[in-house]
Amino acid sequence: MDERGEAGRSHRATELLQAWGGGDAAAFEQLIPLVHAELRRLARRYMGRERPGHTLQPTALVNEAYLRLVDLNQMRWQDRAHFLAMAARLMRRVLVDNARTKGYRKRGGGARQVSLDDGLVICDPRSDELVALDDALTQFAAVSPRKAQVVELRFFGGLSVEETAEALRVSPETVKRDWRLAKVWLVRHLSGDA
Repeated sequence: MDERGEAGRSHRATELLQAWGGGDAAAFEQLIPLVHAELRRLARRYMGRERPGHTLQPTALVNEAYLRLVDLNQMRWQDRAHFLAMAARLMRRVLVDNARTKGYRKRGGGARQVSLDDGLVICDPRSDELVALDDALTQFAAVSPRKAQVVELRFFGGLSVEETAEALRVSPETVKRDWRLAKVWLVRHLSGDA
């Protein structure tokens, strides 16, 4: 697609987002076809990091994000980048909520008691890792909110350095620097060296 076409779609998406935030419910219906492909791309990136055979598929992740986005209809949307950043955050929440629910079940929450002969509970270490990363990122956000947003957009949202810079209204160099520092902090925190 040429640059004018992409810029035109971005401008139209921004107009629809602002109309939707102003209470125009029909604007959301017009917005979805403009951003659906980008939401699917985000969902595929998220799901690409999950274990094979994950019960949540990209389509379900996009649908769940749509449902949660509908609840944000009174938000004052700035532009398409702001929308994509929020969609990335919501997809992260869906995956983390899913992982926490699995952890709850793994520890016996809501399950009927069975003997060892009847079955075994097999844990999913990736779910635990996702929850640990989410907890660490939440703590990091209290210390450095912008750097935490960079991680969220780059790691969870799959946005490029340039897209992240656009969403946060900073330079690509700032995003690269924040990304490096955030990774060091998170690795140290997750390894217990914090």
